[in-house]
Amino acid sequence: MVNKIHEAVEYLKSEELQNPYVGIVLGTGLGGLVNKIKAEKVIEYADIPHFPLSTVESHSGRLIFGVLNGKKVLAMQGRFHYYEGYSAAEIVFPIRVMKLLGVKYLLISNAAGAVNLDFKKGSLMLIEDHINMIADNPLRGKNIDDFGPRFPDMSQPYNKNLNTLLIRIAKEKGIVLNKGVYTAVAGPNLETRAEYRYLRKIGSDAVGMSTVPEVIAANHMGLPTCAISVLTDECDPDNLAPVSIEDILSVAGLAEKELTILYEALVGQI
Repeated sequence: MVNKIHEAVEYLKSEELQNPYVGIVLGTGLGGLVNKIKAEKVIEYADIPHFPLSTVESHSGRLIFGVLNGKKVLAMQGRFHYYEGYSAAEIVFPIRVMKLLGVKYLLISNAAGAVNLDFKKGSLMLIEDHINMIADNPLRGKNIDDFGPRFPDMSQPYNKNLNTLLIRIAKEKGIVLNKGVYTAVAGPNLETRAEYRYLRKIGSDAVGMSTVPEVIAANHMGLPTCAISVLTDECDPDNLAPVSIEDILSVAGLAEKELTILYEALVGQI
């Protein structure tokens, strides 16, 4: 795995992806931020040695290198999920590549269901902590000592300084930014009424199928990280209506405007 990561890094360096400052992972239906990036290079995942391929229709599968608000950024337009058949180690392959390319901060987004019924569909949630219910961990197996310690601390997985900046930016821009706990599940099915009740009881505010493996890997490598969920549906077990991926993408597309404002401003301030 280490050799494969280094081969991917060397390929990207040969393609003149030099010293990106901020890494960005764009989730389901949230690819619009790339329109704000002054692209210098666009590389298909399929062209990068050992890179996983995105199999989800709403994920483009491209690496965008360019300038956003005065900073060099490297954005993943499309991510990988456990339900696609990838292991957690494969899911975080790009995060490790980003770190070795020189990325200093990692910004993540996702689409999630609102388990906290005080949070409304179409709003945003700043992730302050998480619960991992995916049956895998990217650090399982022999530790890669060059990347980080065997037992990394997770007392503050989402960087306090980045979160403080985002809260301030949201207030200045008049954007509703809920704060809460994100639970990652394996997917790909959405949850049952009983599962939503369980998630509420264990302290979840939102539920999705991504993000946590990337955050674990980033913390392992000492990469400061923040993450925002776009809440695409309200998961009320007593009034649960069927929801389709088309509905989720539609809501994500509307809400990503505010997400774009937040992350574009944040990049300019770090």
